Amino acid sequence: MSAGKRLKSAVCTTEIMVIAAPDGDVELSCGGTPMVEGDSANGGAVDPGHSDGTAIGKRYVNADGSLEVLCVKAGDGSLSSGDAALNVKDAKKLPKTD
Repeated sequence: MSAGKRLKSAVCTTEIMVIAAPDGDVELSCGGTPMVEGDSANGGAVDPGHSDGTAIGKRYVNADGSLEVLCVKAGDGSLSSGDAALNVKDAKKLPKTD
């Protein structure tokens, strides 16, 4: 997986763009189902255990920060990598000005 890659959920309207990814294969899921490339048709339903939703414009990261994605279209499913959920990345504080 490489930066700039776009993926779409197979079970909801979520679409993401990869910002940073570790070397090797990474399996991204949304709504409990692996994400797909291209314009694959939606099918199935969001797993209730993975239904926290995604928010447009938010960045999501894994626990160690090696994987970062940007949500470009919101949906009902929540993002995960393997068995671990991706969390919204905290915004950086701006420096104080005098």
